[in-house]
Amino acid sequence: MEAWESGTFLVAAAPGAGKTRPALEQAVRLLYARKADRIALICPTAPLTRQWAAAAARLGVNLAPDATELTPPAGFHGVAVTYARVAQSAERWAAQCLESTLVIADEAHHLGEELAWGQGFSLALGRAKRWLLLSGTPFRSDATPIPGVDYDADGVAQPDYAYGYADAVRDAVCRPVTFIPFDGAMSWRVGEETVEGSFADQVASDQRAKRYRTAISTELAGALPKILGDAHRRLTGLRESSHPDAGGLVVTADSDHARAVSAVLHRITGSPPVVVMHTDTQAHDRLARFTDSTEPWIVAVNMVSEGVDIPRLRVGVYATTAKTAMIFRQIVGRFVRTVPGRPIESSWLYLPAEPTLRAHAAEIDRELVPLLRRKEDVDPDAMLDDGALEQANKTEDEAGLAPEWQALEADMAPAAQLDLFGGATPIKDPEPVMTAPSAAFGAPAALPANGGGVAAPPAVQDVPLWQQRQRLRDTRHRLVAELGRSRRASHREINAWLNGRVGIAKVDDATIEQLEQSIDVLHDALAGRA
Repeated sequence: MEAWESGTFLVAAAPGAGKTRPALEQAVRLLYARKADRIALICPTAPLTRQWAAAAARLGVNLAPDATELTPPAGFHGVAVTYARVAQSAERWAAQCLESTLVIADEAHHLGEELAWGQGFSLALGRAKRWLLLSGTPFRSDATPIPGVDYDADGVAQPDYAYGYADAVRDAVCRPVTFIPFDGAMSWRVGEETVEGSFADQVASDQRAKRYRTAISTELAGALPKILGDAHRRLTGLRESSHPDAGGLVVTADSDHARAVSAVLHRITGSPPVVVMHTDTQAHDRLARFTDSTEPWIVAVNMVSEGVDIPRLRVGVYATTAKTAMIFRQIVGRFVRTVPGRPIESSWLYLPAEPTLRAHAAEIDRELVPLLRRKEDVDPDAMLDDGALEQANKTEDEAGLAPEWQALEADMAPAAQLDLFGGATPIKDPEPVMTAPSAAFGAPAALPANGGGVAAPPAVQDVPLWQQRQRLRDTRHRLVAELGRSRRASHREINAWLNGRVGIAKVDDATIEQLEQSIDVLHDALAGRA
């Protein structure tokens, strides 16, 4: 990125390889050089905006997560928001976007030139001189071009920098993964007909989904429950031998399947696993608690394809019916993250020995990043919108499973292991983790924020500025309500009086110091001193 002056720069790096860090390092460089005056960090979900804000704070960059507009609050260097928010307010954001705005688009494959998010993104941020696009899977299964990405004559995307799984493992950035396919004799009934076969057998195309569903059935003791038992024994061995807080993840087909898997794991382990579903309003809180806990298992549906960072995950079970390369790679990416201070250790992923999944596993170790082909080259049977895991499961069920389908028997067992990077060079010790901008950036007297010069914040913040600000605003709001009750005044009246005392037009404009001053004034008023 040293020579990057304008236009789009696409970084295609494997999930877990660390795309966040170079993006933030570049942002710091441009802010220090005053080539950018604000950052617009755009990503798929609200929890991801907070993850980015926390990571930025460790480099002395203050981003306001889930902000309502592009102009950042006082003292901040930019905002971190979702693609949906930008699309909803595209015209207002366009009016606030400057040529010197640095745009960072995380998981840029969520954008499509012909789709609402892509169109809103282009309208809102088109004036910015630089777009930094990041993706672990820089292509869309619906073959819609990604805004700002260059394509060659054959319609293949051209990253400015590509960094694959093999690179990451060789450099001790990601864990090596061992795939454990499971297969065995299965039988199922459709109407009056009983069908038998393993994944190694040729079956009619209309029987493939039924065979797969039989393999991941929770009702047959010899199917998924047997594999879950094997996976739990492996996880228990890891926790007892070398990694006491190692975790396991089961990715399931849908909400009902997740609950059934949870019941099976409860019987196997003696305790209920954590269950997260995208329909649960507390899902992200549960994910966060699991990340920082020592609980052994988490069961999820539509919550782990990207943006979920749980480095202690060591064992996984792939039991979702979504089988596209993009979702497969995103799920594999949950198990390659490393734990600072620990040696680089292998992870294991159990998966049905279904031919498509085996092909995905075999291809991952190639050092080629998957690229977008033109629409006429796309296999329509493999198409899947990247944000629609649940719909993918529903589509496969409706297309491939008749209502009278019934799983009858299964005797599954782990097949031969696939060592993902067995031929890679030996893993070296990890490099030290940096926690501050490198000395190459120099030490300017001020790091500009919100268009002006402010004293540079410390390189590492114990509490990010956005969290400090939110705590102060919560305290201010509570005290305003308390004063309003004691004085029998409305919230609006108290706010107007308080804003006048500290010299601001509205609370959104307040600096940290002005929020602290507001709280002092409220305390004085409640104590009868004002």
